[in-house]
Amino acid sequence: MDIHKYFDQMVATLIAIIIFFIVRYLANSIIEKFGKKAGLGEGRTQLVKKYIDYFIYILAGLTFVSIWGIKTEQLFLFVTSVLTVIGVAFFAQWSILSNITAGIIVFFSSPFRIGNTIKIMDKDYPIEAKIIDIKSFYTLLKSAEGEEITLPNNLLLQKGIIIITEEEPLPIKLKPSE
Repeated sequence: MDIHKYFDQMVATLIAIIIFFIVRYLANSIIEKFGKKAGLGEGRTQLVKKYIDYFIYILAGLTFVSIWGIKTEQLFLFVTSVLTVIGVAFFAQWSILSNITAGIIVFFSSPFRIGNTIKIMDKDYPIEAKIIDIKSFYTLLKSAEGEEITLPNNLLLQKGIIIITEEEPLPIKLKPSE
């Protein structure tokens, strides 16, 4: 194998790897700072970091494929085939995708937090409960009667919600300047 023949691709791959590590580090640190500033739980922050990492890995894979010179026609055929299969799978399981997306929206917009008591304005089944935990697919509530209610995240974005009581987030302690 002639190394000189692939030197440009190896250098471009090395540069791309370095750039993707930097982008991943910056994205994760921004999410971490946002989570701490907003007083969000460590679990929620880690979940969003994981989703962003997946997105960065997909971009890295596409970049490597383009660096190593896969023919455009072959790449287009492969991508459309994969997207078709993924589209059918997501259509069959659209609620999973919408719940993950809603979980990310709830993370960044923070309309309510863990510890808030909320009232969900539903004509058929109104709910008043305290938020125990917010996961990627669902939010766990506990009613005054002690019932544990699991509510899909996309439903929280679709229904009107009144925040009855707010629990103050814990103050962030910063290290003293040295």
